[in-house]
Amino acid sequence: MSRTREWFAPPGAEDGEAVLQFYNSLVDEKVPFIPASGAGSKQITWYACGPTVYDSAHMGHARNYVTFDVIRRVLEDYFGYNVLYVMNVTDVDDKIILRARRNHLVQRYKQQETDASKVAKEIEAAVQAAVSKQAKKQQAMAAQAAAATDSRQRTELEAAVKNEEHKAKQLQQVQEAFAALVAGGATPSIEAMLAVASDQLAEQLDAAHGSEVVDHGIFRAHAAKYEAEFFEDMAALGVRMPDVLTRVVEFLPEIIAYVQRIVDNGMAYESNGSVYFDTVKFREAGHVYGKCKPSSVGNATLASESEANFETSEKRSQQDFALWKAAKPGEPCWDSPWGKGRPGWHIECSAMASKIIGAKMDIHSGGEDLKFPHHDNELAQAEAFFHHDGCRQWVNYFLHSGHLEIEGLKMSKSLKNFITIREALTQFSARQLRLMFLLAPWNKTVSYGETMRAEMRAKEQAIKNFFQNVDVALREGEAKQSQTAAKWGEDEMALSAALQEAQVKVHEALTDNINTAAALEALSGLIKATNLYLAGKQAAAAAAAADGSSVSGLLPAGPQPLLLRKAAAFMTRILSVMGVLPGPSDTPGFGGEGGAASDAAGASYLDAFAMFRDEIRGLSKAKAAHGELLAACDRVRDDTLPQLGVRLEDRPDGKAIWKLDDPAVLATEQAERQAAAAEAARRKLANALDKKVKELDKLQKLAALPSEREALADRYSAFDEAGEPTHDKDGTLLEGKAKDKARKDLEKARKVREPLTKKLAEDPNALAAMEAEVAELTAQIAAMQ
Repeated sequence: MSRTREWFAPPGAEDGEAVLQFYNSLVDEKVPFIPASGAGSKQITWYACGPTVYDSAHMGHARNYVTFDVIRRVLEDYFGYNVLYVMNVTDVDDKIILRARRNHLVQRYKQQETDASKVAKEIEAAVQAAVSKQAKKQQAMAAQAAAATDSRQRTELEAAVKNEEHKAKQLQQVQEAFAALVAGGATPSIEAMLAVASDQLAEQLDAAHGSEVVDHGIFRAHAAKYEAEFFEDMAALGVRMPDVLTRVVEFLPEIIAYVQRIVDNGMAYESNGSVYFDTVKFREAGHVYGKCKPSSVGNATLASESEANFETSEKRSQQDFALWKAAKPGEPCWDSPWGKGRPGWHIECSAMASKIIGAKMDIHSGGEDLKFPHHDNELAQAEAFFHHDGCRQWVNYFLHSGHLEIEGLKMSKSLKNFITIREALTQFSARQLRLMFLLAPWNKTVSYGETMRAEMRAKEQAIKNFFQNVDVALREGEAKQSQTAAKWGEDEMALSAALQEAQVKVHEALTDNINTAAALEALSGLIKATNLYLAGKQAAAAAAAADGSSVSGLLPAGPQPLLLRKAAAFMTRILSVMGVLPGPSDTPGFGGEGGAASDAAGASYLDAFAMFRDEIRGLSKAKAAHGELLAACDRVRDDTLPQLGVRLEDRPDGKAIWKLDDPAVLATEQAERQAAAAEAARRKLANALDKKVKELDKLQKLAALPSEREALADRYSAFDEAGEPTHDKDGTLLEGKAKDKARKDLEKARKVREPLTKKLAEDPNALAAMEAEVAELTAQIAAMQ
């Protein structure tokens, strides 16, 4: 196979010996996977770029780490590889230094400043300065994009311009929010103003006082806090811990020695206390620079990522990058052969991975945005370090997870459009988030939107229903197994064929770049086949019960437990491999068999049964009504058992079935039912109130009308004791037709007031009673809000 980019396939990779294929960023195509230790070997080395611990991890990080957790699990638990999984923690970095220093300065500012008016002016100036700075940056980047001649580079720059435009809009919103806050007469509190624009003030404070922060403990405490938070988040997401964890502060001697060897090999140079990688000498030595993303080489905007001093006259070439940074005021530093300083961003991964894994690595992974400059610089550093060992390819397979987008933009801290993992876990379970990521190719961009979330919920519900239905069928079937026909029929043959088809398709999907979306689709096919099988058996059982038929004295053939158990075992295995269900590797030893935990769980169920029995006995002794006994049964179904993770469902035949489920899910469902019932009750009361208000309004309007005599006074001048007109308006006695017409007029007048007349005849205080009823209904509805 001819390729335009340099990649040396491991022996056997091109000879059809590989089962698995990976999308390799080094060639931007799927290639056969063969371990460096040989085609028949099961040993794999893997280095994963870990977190830069300067802030809380967000959903973009979750997408990356859950993605590679899935791939690692598939390699270990499905293909049977033994993976040495190494991950770093970046705890010395420009972002960490900047954030720790600025947080410290803002806290100091809050303690020192008490004049709110002065603070308001300083924050207003800081926000304006940030807006102006962002506008200049946006214009410069737009000009660079317009001048780009390479189409791929131009596309990258245009995307960067879009991000800068988003940042500009956010700054405008901050400016508008702050202006609105201080627009009132009184000056807002310092806390309120900082809540709106602390980032902008921090930038100004850093420029003025950053050099005063010299305590290493400030930077270390900041990194330690967010490292602990990160691993708590990973545990909550069900991500396996690495086998080896490396921190920059613990590998400083190794990093310094690594830099020295690159200098000794002629591919780095010292300049004013800093050490830079020499990209020109590297190429002259026969190496290729920019293997992951060749189109980005020369892109200063991307190359300066996390490189505070990228634009400097100290470098021999614009593409050179820092291996060691000379000490600056306001930064932590350590002794080195070149003076005090600290490591550059890229060198840490090369040095630490080389120390643990060596000169050849099977897999290296990270997010899409790390391809250039970070991973390309990592590769260059390692090849330069191992140059005299003949190293031309330090990593055989580079895997990059796709971005997670929200509203068309990459989710990131710099764009301030991120959702933290902890926030996401208040809305979704870890299983739901994992399913969400499994539904898309791991190396493609995913949009975090309602469509994605709806698909995830549907998939989870289908899987849950499958296991619950199979569980019910197994309990019922195994209880009658010796009395039931075991011979397979066409239904069993069809389900067995569907299972075998799913097994083949899942294997094909996992060997094809670990295509979890296709694997889940294959499982969906098995779920549908199983549902059809169970539905057919239920229909056959109902028909047999109706006509009393049997086979050789046995009960009619129901669902075959052995076949169902096999289908459920396959589903369980694959979902465990993906981390959707706990796998055998997640719990050491015998997995919590026996002991206090299981005793406590059993006690909970027995306690619930005993309490229910006590209640029923008490009601029976008190000769309780039939309805009270049924209410007690409903309470154990709706209140007690859900807390134990048991779903009890009533069936038309009068026999209930139980299913195990997540207590939190059952509690949510119960809360939703209660909310729906409360809303229905509120609507019923609202309808009753509306009807009563209309009735009251009608009667009140009738009560306000003139009496019959008053209504007829413009046509008749005299009335008898019964209220009938006797004389017209001119005083003439009514006789004949005139008398009849007068009676009709009176009837019409009486008919208008008839509803009020009847109501008052029934209850003279009817209007007052209705007003009280309206007030009571209004109060009840208000209490339900």
